Amino acid sequence: MIRVVVANQKGGVGKTTTAINLATALAAIGWRVLLIDLDPQGNASTGVGVAQSQRERSTYDVLIGSASVAEAAVATRVPRLDLLPATVDLSGAEIELVELEDRARRLDKALLAAPPRWDICLIDCPPSLGLLTVNAMVAARHLLVPLQCEFFALEGLSQLLQTVERIRLAFNPGLSILGVALTMFDRRNNLSQQVSEDVRACLGSAVFETVVPRNVRLSEAPSHGLPALIYDLRCPGSEAYVKLARELMARLPQRAEAA
Repeated sequence: MIRVVVANQKGGVGKTTTAINLATALAAIGWRVLLIDLDPQGNASTGVGVAQSQRERSTYDVLIGSASVAEAAVATRVPRLDLLPATVDLSGAEIELVELEDRARRLDKALLAAPPRWDICLIDCPPSLGLLTVNAMVAARHLLVPLQCEFFALEGLSQLLQTVERIRLAFNPGLSILGVALTMFDRRNNLSQQVSEDVRACLGSAVFETVVPRNVRLSEAPSHGLPALIYDLRCPGSEAYVKLARELMARLPQRAEAA
């Protein structure tokens, strides 16, 4: 199973929107997808229409070892897309994990024990570089970084890259940066263009060509419990995520390969 972590310690950069819509796009072309919600806010779970009443078991149970991935995963209304949901219990997980053995490898071990039911998993992280995000980075082989086209987003990027390097050295030498996805791009704003140019100058080909624009339909979709690709496939935001999914697939190993 290919494992991709969607992470950025800055909040409001489009991590959850990116994870939901890329997962939907991959499922639409026939991939069996597992979306893992590792954020205590549970926005990814809500965004794919999984209500609180459907979250009998969650990523919290998987991390503390009281449930397996297969036991906690639930089907979504999107064919071939399953969800490992989050509940409020996850907010206390970082404190509990400190006392557990191999606290940074809990998710990795759970995924290793999972049945070969899925081709790929996308892990949506909280807006921090705490133990939950560390678990995700240790478990994943590829990192996708959504980056908002604003000045402060650039400041946090260097900190994130330093964290990735520490994870590589201490836990997961196989972790690689799959790409940086520029989000919330406003063509009317010169700053968005400047940030885009600066990021591309710094990171080069690591930055995806596709840029996700600011789009009200992307913001509306979660309130209906639907990915934007289903809520409004023809809106500019959805069209951008379809293009981004194509780029993502070109950079990923084949489904049959171990990743």
